[in-house]
Amino acid sequence: MNRKMYILGCFALILYRTIAAEVDEDLNVGLFKVEGKVTPPDEATSDWFTSTRVLVNGGVFLAFVRDDGSFVVSNLPSGSYVVEISNPDLLYEPARVEITSKGKIRARKLNFIQSSTVVQLPYPLKFKTKARFKYFQSREQWRITDFLFSPMVLMMVLPLVLIMVMPKLMNAADPDTQKEMQQSLQGSNFDMPDLAETMTSFFGGAKKVPLTQKSIKQIGRAHV
Repeated sequence: MNRKMYILGCFALILYRTIAAEVDEDLNVGLFKVEGKVTPPDEATSDWFTSTRVLVNGGVFLAFVRDDGSFVVSNLPSGSYVVEISNPDLLYEPARVEITSKGKIRARKLNFIQSSTVVQLPYPLKFKTKARFKYFQSREQWRITDFLFSPMVLMMVLPLVLIMVMPKLMNAADPDTQKEMQQSLQGSNFDMPDLAETMTSFFGGAKKVPLTQKSIKQIGRAHV
C-alpha cells in the first residue's frame, strides 16, 4: 500500500512539473531577454556592484550586475530598447537594442542627433567605463595669459606695435613705393581745426568782434 502511494505521489509530482513548465512556456511566448557584461573599473569595490544598475528604457525594466559583471534583462517583448548603465560615480555609453518578433537581437550605438546612422555593436553587450562624473568644478586660477590677452591690454599694445613696425616697413620698401606713399600722405594733408577752439565756439556762442572807429561811424550813419 505504501509503495503504491509512493508511486502515485511521484507520478503526481512529475505531472505537476510538466504542467508548470508548459504554463511557463505559454506565458513566456513572445518574451525575450537581453544579455551583456559591464567591465568593472580597476579600483572596483563591493559598493560598485551594489550601486550599479542596468536600466532599460529609463527604468521600465531593471536588472542587477552579477559578481562577474554580467547581467540579464528578462521578459522583454519584441521592440526597440535603450540599455544604459546607471552608476553614481562612473559614466557608461548607452546602447540601443532591437528585438524582432522572431527573437533576433541587433545592437547599435545610440545616436540622438543622427538617428539614421547605424553603428553596429557586438552582442552580448559590453560596457566599459567612459569617464567619471564631476559634481564639483575646480576654482579657476589666475594666469598671466589672462592679463596679456585681455581686450584693454591688446588695445594699448597693438597701436604701439604698429607705430614701431610701420616705419621699418616703409624703410624696407623700394624707393618707388616710398615715393608713392609720401605723395599720398602729402596729398591727404589738410588743416584740421583745433578741437579746443571748435568746442569753445560751439558752446560759447559766436566770437565777439571788437568795434573800431570806422565801424562806429558806419553804425551812426545807418541810424541817421
